Amino acid sequence: MFESASLPHVMTKAAFEAAETQLRERLLDAQFEVADRKNAAVMVLINGSDGVGKGEIVNRLYDWLDDHFVETLSYGRPTDEERARPGAWRYWRDIPAKGRIGLVLGSWHHRLLRNRALGRLGRNAYDRALEEMIRAEEMLRHEGVYLLKIWLHMDFAEARRRLKKLRQSDGALRRPAVVEWDEFESEKDRARLADAALEMIERTSTGDAPWAVVPAADPRYRDAAVGDLLLQTLTRAAGDGRPSPRTLAIAAPANDLPKPSLVSFLDLAQGADRATYAQELRALQQRLTEATTARSFRDRGLVIAFEGNDAAGKGGAILRVREALDPRRFRVHGVAAPTDEERARPYLWRFWRNVPRRGDVAIFDRSWYGRVLVERVEGFAAPQDWMRAYQEINDFERELDENRYTVVKFWLAISPDEQLRRFQDREAKPFKRYKLTPDDWRNREKWQLYEAAMTDMIDRTSSRHAPWTIVEANDKKFARLKVLQTIVDRLEEAGRA
Repeated sequence: MFESASLPHVMTKAAFEAAETQLRERLLDAQFEVADRKNAAVMVLINGSDGVGKGEIVNRLYDWLDDHFVETLSYGRPTDEERARPGAWRYWRDIPAKGRIGLVLGSWHHRLLRNRALGRLGRNAYDRALEEMIRAEEMLRHEGVYLLKIWLHMDFAEARRRLKKLRQSDGALRRPAVVEWDEFESEKDRARLADAALEMIERTSTGDAPWAVVPAADPRYRDAAVGDLLLQTLTRAAGDGRPSPRTLAIAAPANDLPKPSLVSFLDLAQGADRATYAQELRALQQRLTEATTARSFRDRGLVIAFEGNDAAGKGGAILRVREALDPRRFRVHGVAAPTDEERARPYLWRFWRNVPRRGDVAIFDRSWYGRVLVERVEGFAAPQDWMRAYQEINDFERELDENRYTVVKFWLAISPDEQLRRFQDREAKPFKRYKLTPDDWRNREKWQLYEAAMTDMIDRTSSRHAPWTIVEANDKKFARLKVLQTIVDRLEEAGRA
């Protein structure tokens, strides 16, 4: 992929100035179109060896664009806060909102490339990481994030000469420069880096997120080429008009073939022994306290997701879990309809940003599964969007597992008759009325649709690393004991691994 980039690419000053005038005008028009429509975000990933002008490109783009809608996202060695979470967390945290442009230095490619070139990542692990990267970038594109991945190409010896020319005898730089590969000193190291970069570009250049190799020896040509690529990307982003999800939603099963619900095979009549309930509850809570305060848990994390029918008892179950946790080390996230800030980013963003530090616990009252439940049934997501979400969610949970997080997922199931009884009880008690909304009554009419969506969800996302637990919740005490038992079993198993 570097053959043509190695040929001379030169632009005279006069030619550059003529092109720049037109390019700046068109870039601003396209930028404001994207900013006005707020239907897409653009991330410009600026990569290349040291000395090729990465910092100069950033400055040039700030000069050409309206900087009110541009932000620089720069990543070096992880901070303590970042090391306490999965490696992807810091990139998800900073994804720009729709309508904005992010200029990225030290992207997720950089970390993977360094580990491969330094021999820290074997072939199988590297292949797996590249495949995961491809799927993640595909998801971002489907969620309205356009990636412009640029590799600034220059002969290593020339790039090294230019960087050396900038350095003073004490190592200080005469002008700012982005130095990211300072540990690659020898010719052998640089050759390994070049080989790894070529393979990464070849493997991860896809239709959703293609790489652009830009000759960087001539600064004027380099800047004009990057500006033109950004213009093309902004133009595509501005023209991204997707059909309204409501017009595409599947409101009923696509065929008449019967598919039994997982809930239909549950024994919802199961109940806890009232005489021993308090004792069992205290014993399980003590085990949970011990598991989350053990020395071995300091390097692990716990993420718990609660889903279920309205009035199934999620809040009561969460309260019994909370009672067993150090209040300084957990947080409960009540998930409602996304805010404007959250809608401006991929749907997993608001969950990624709330991944806890290792040693802590995050409890989600409703979760990322809203994409394949509420958004599917209510028509807020198009079929192609919620269908791809199964794999995206599996990837998300697999990444948590590989980063030593235990993911525990519950579906609390009750019968329609029990739900009706609880709704009526809430109506009758003033201090419970806030728990009942018109949407709760309306959702009862879609019971079968939600049950079908739940069955598909569990079929497609109950994995070895993050299995679902269906909880028979007609009896609240039974449900609370089963929830606690499941959590402590999973944590104790993880502690033995």
